[in-house]
Amino acid sequence: MAATACSASGPGETNPDLAPRGTTMTTVKPSRQDLTNKMSLTGKVTMNPMFGLVAPIAGQVRFFDVKAPSGTPTKPTRVATIWANGTPTYVEVPAGAVPGARLVDDKATVSAGMPIYSAKHGAYGIVADVAGDQAYKITDALAEVQAQIKNGPGPFPCAVLGTIAALPAGTVPEVPTPTEPKPGTDQPKQPGPPTQQQEQPKPTEPTGLRVVCTAPADVKLINGAAATLELVTGKAANALVVPVEAVAGTQGKGKVDVLKNGTRTTTDVVLGLTDGKVVEVKSGLNGDEELAVPGPNLPDGPQQNQDGVKPTGP
Repeated sequence: MAATACSASGPGETNPDLAPRGTTMTTVKPSRQDLTNKMSLTGKVTMNPMFGLVAPIAGQVRFFDVKAPSGTPTKPTRVATIWANGTPTYVEVPAGAVPGARLVDDKATVSAGMPIYSAKHGAYGIVADVAGDQAYKITDALAEVQAQIKNGPGPFPCAVLGTIAALPAGTVPEVPTPTEPKPGTDQPKQPGPPTQQQEQPKPTEPTGLRVVCTAPADVKLINGAAATLELVTGKAANALVVPVEAVAGTQGKGKVDVLKNGTRTTTDVVLGLTDGKVVEVKSGLNGDEELAVPGPNLPDGPQQNQDGVKPTGP
């Protein structure tokens, strides 16, 4: 068999496991470094931005009748209770924010993380719209947000309010209509509509997916000023990394070409974070390998005709 294999190799034939003669190939070895994944959003400074509160647990929501305050509350305002297994969990609008409206019906069954109430921040905030395909990346990146005002202060930490989820239109319970007592009775009149100081919150408009955050008190903000938010979507300390050019694939599973004794072997790897220059290798390499750059070419998918049907013939 060995003789047959040798005789089958003509002068123009090459070993498929070896690089063709004359090919210039760069090699690289894995290294270790701290890796941070970031993404940026474009926003602006906004007065009294609306944000949403979510159910902290799954259960049945019961709302309190909340009157509109005469000023910005300096203490949290309790707006709802989530009942689960006979135990209440309270939902409160934070101090510095005015209660808005209900986003679900009273006694509705809700899931954890579901928006149930809106609130209005009683000062400047920074609002950035979120594209739908960014939502799942951003929702896990709200713990560390930096803001930069264009041609203004920054970067500075920006504290996120509520949820990034899109909010439906908020509703408020109807005020009972006062009724007149029947003639000849001493029945007193029912209380009339609330006074200006006790009127109920107004319904709120729906919002799209967005991040709402607040700057430190010593940062000067101007309404409408453009801003950029930078969110840290992931961190890895002392991660094993390789250049992105050495890898086929960018997320999840990938492949690299390992060089050893002139042989090029394609190896499966599990990938993690990337900053666009290097990518984390979670498994598949021990760090001592020599890798080919560029990495392997993934095979093309099956050819299809113009109707999108894979040919069945030879």
